[in-house]
Amino acid sequence: MGTLGRAAYTVGFWIRETGQAMDRLGSRLQGNNFFKEQLSRHRTLMNVYDKAPVVAKDAFVAPSASIIGDVQVGAGSSIWYGCVMRGDVNSISIGSGTNIQDHSLVHVAKSNLPGKVHPTVIGDNVTVGHSAILHGCTVEDEAFVGMKATLLDGVVVEKHAMVAAGALVRQDTRIPTGEVWGGNPAKFLRKLTDKEIAFIAESAANYKSLAQVHATKNAEPLDQTEFLKVIQKKANDDKPLIQ
Repeated sequence: MGTLGRAAYTVGFWIRETGQAMDRLGSRLQGNNFFKEQLSRHRTLMNVYDKAPVVAKDAFVAPSASIIGDVQVGAGSSIWYGCVMRGDVNSISIGSGTNIQDHSLVHVAKSNLPGKVHPTVIGDNVTVGHSAILHGCTVEDEAFVGMKATLLDGVVVEKHAMVAAGALVRQDTRIPTGEVWGGNPAKFLRKLTDKEIAFIAESAANYKSLAQVHATKNAEPLDQTEFLKVIQKKANDDKPLIQ
């Protein structure tokens, strides 16, 4: 960063600090009414050091999600409510058409007991169920990770493989194509059927469509949303009690 860049950064910093100070003062003046606001004060995208998230224009990131640092989110992917993608000490890559469902956590490994470095790589058209934890692992295209499953450092889930809900997959485990693993620790359960493999792609496509609905609703300005509420209330009030 050159001299001009540092100067611009400093000016920007103090403008933001002033704005935050005014916001805190305004919040105190509002008192209890402050908590009635519907706008989120949460930062969805945040840089760490010189690393900033790169999110495709048509990807959906829920307002309460957190994407931090060296994270790439591909076209048509969706990061749902309450998710945390923390690419601070390594990188996270998410392909296209992938959905990371509500309250899931994705992190990375700079070092661990074996001394290995693991980014997290998630391929195309992957479904990651609610509250899953992915840490320094690889999930290949069109794989499925069930709800509350945990994938530890060095895990590889191959294409068309499935991790059952609640499974704990130990370090450096490889789950082969066409297999479903589950349990704690996770182990081979059985082969996937053709119908189940087809379901993985259907799940990704369904979430891609659903994400567009949520993106549209989240893009509505607050005044428009409030106006629609007033119109709906008036319509309900005007309905006769007996029809």
